[in-house]
Amino acid sequence: MEKEPAKLLILYATQTGNALDAAERIGREAERRGCAASVRSIDDFDASSLPHEDTVIFVVSTTGQGDTPDSMKSFWKYLLLRNIAKNWLEGVHYAVFGLGDSGYQKYNFVAKKLDRRISDLGATAVVERGLGDDQHPSGYEGALDPWMSSLWSMLYQINPKFFPNGPDFVISDTKLINQPKFQITYHEIDKVDLQSSSAPGLDHVQMQTGRARSMSPGKVSHIKNIPDCFLKMIKNQPLCRAGCGKDVRHFEFEFVSSIIEYGVGDVLEVLPGQDPAAVDAFLQCCNLNPESLITVHPIGMESRHRDAEGNDYKVPIKLKTFVELTMDIASASPRRYFFEVMSYFATAEHEKERLQYFASPEGRDDLYQYNQKERRTVLEVLEDFPSVQMPFEWLVQLVPPLKTRAFSISSSPSAHPNQVHLTVNVVSWTTPFKRKRTGLCSTWLAGLDPQDGMGVYIPAWFCKGSLPPPPPSIPLVLVGPGTGCAPFRGFVEERAIQDMSGSAAPIMLFFGCRNQENDFLYKDFWLSHAQNSGPLSIARGGGFYVAFSRDQPQKVYVQHKMREQSQRVWNLLVEGASIYVSGSSTKMPSDVMSALEEIISKEAGVSRETAVLQLRRLEKDGRYHVEAWS
Repeated sequence: MEKEPAKLLILYATQTGNALDAAERIGREAERRGCAASVRSIDDFDASSLPHEDTVIFVVSTTGQGDTPDSMKSFWKYLLLRNIAKNWLEGVHYAVFGLGDSGYQKYNFVAKKLDRRISDLGATAVVERGLGDDQHPSGYEGALDPWMSSLWSMLYQINPKFFPNGPDFVISDTKLINQPKFQITYHEIDKVDLQSSSAPGLDHVQMQTGRARSMSPGKVSHIKNIPDCFLKMIKNQPLCRAGCGKDVRHFEFEFVSSIIEYGVGDVLEVLPGQDPAAVDAFLQCCNLNPESLITVHPIGMESRHRDAEGNDYKVPIKLKTFVELTMDIASASPRRYFFEVMSYFATAEHEKERLQYFASPEGRDDLYQYNQKERRTVLEVLEDFPSVQMPFEWLVQLVPPLKTRAFSISSSPSAHPNQVHLTVNVVSWTTPFKRKRTGLCSTWLAGLDPQDGMGVYIPAWFCKGSLPPPPPSIPLVLVGPGTGCAPFRGFVEERAIQDMSGSAAPIMLFFGCRNQENDFLYKDFWLSHAQNSGPLSIARGGGFYVAFSRDQPQKVYVQHKMREQSQRVWNLLVEGASIYVSGSSTKMPSDVMSALEEIISKEAGVSRETAVLQLRRLEKDGRYHVEAWS
């Protein structure tokens, strides 16, 4: 049977939503050229039917240290089945676009391995894989635009039916833009059963959070709509000297709903609160009634009453609550498509022209300067273009979703039952135009007062991180400069408790900060465990070494301290130690890796190439773990 030609299937695998944005953009650009396109999450596609597709575009992100997004794990497992024939995908055309960050060692690793595997199974690449880079001035779009141009040209060469009028002919956008993907239904208050709207405290908050996020178009597959639990802050302690230019906090939380079992090395995801004044300004700017009762559902899904977790789509929620819990209106920058849609709703001619320019290929760099580089928020953009009155349906679709923020847990549940601790850098910076910006979640957490009688219920989810909890018998070499030390506070607490029931293996910890007097995080904690045969003590075979980068003319970092302790590091590795590295993704992980190569080469008397192979072996054996963030 002949395959149906001239239709694109676009499969995306995303962890935070960027790959979805890129996939939807590719789909829109295809449709503008007259080509039908279907955009689907990869976990919504049956991998066994891949040979029956004509042309497939894969848009995949790389997470952590070269990890596959959760939504892609089953699909990837299927592709690795041994009984799949070498020519399984013969006749299928494909293209791969990856999203990654070149600050990480395994840059775009998932896109590269997917490209290799699909090719090995007999499929034919339409174009060379494209690799989007977060570090590029225009983000992933810097690579996506030229890659798409090549894709359209090559698809047209393969089958002109993809683009009946040629790859350069673009349909007028007004024909494509009249239909948003989401429908808002407004409900009259007297006809609505508000279902426990008067329910007490926590139950009501939990119900509202689950209901709002089940309706949100910005759902990310690995996070459930309903939080695992709710937390209440009981401690908010600055860890840096006041006025030193850095603000790192130690937060302690108690479980106020169900207690979740977690392990050292796990990650806590927090849904941040938004500034009430910003929410009110957004509602006013968009002429929205905060008290309106609404339900939100994708066009064509009106008949579905419940989501996968049983949340009822049909139960209305206040419009203001929906905005607060799902739409990032005063932190994230909007995408280019936001400006494009705005241009259709601008009534002032000069605003319309400027928005059209921003949305054009010629205006991409100027848009980057105005929007991404300045971290312009949705609210600020709307205030800059006051003639735009965008329907709420479009705002729901295009305003960036309010995302959870992930933090390495800095406590051991054995040491702190019913609690979880975080070590958080309160983020602030100045834009090129000297505007002060702050991180949404860290600033919100820092502003919470544990003494406040009312308190705030904090929605939280627990996830496995990149640092598996080590058995007590394994010696550890830990490298954690700055807030990278967070998970290792939990490791040391856990090992101190394990010591009580028998002697656990030693820990060697390398910590780094700017100044001994300003930002020596958890100084007393580390030093206490480095004495009296504690887990970090030299007497036990461990050690605690600090690099103060700014306390002398020559900058000193953790890798310098590692080289100074070359023989001790090597001795622990010989004894079977595991290495854990945590912190900034910029240069630190590769600098640490380079120092370890030097140490192995020097102490084992082998070549640098052999040392590199030995480190790779440690990675394969699960003895080298990295958790880094940008």
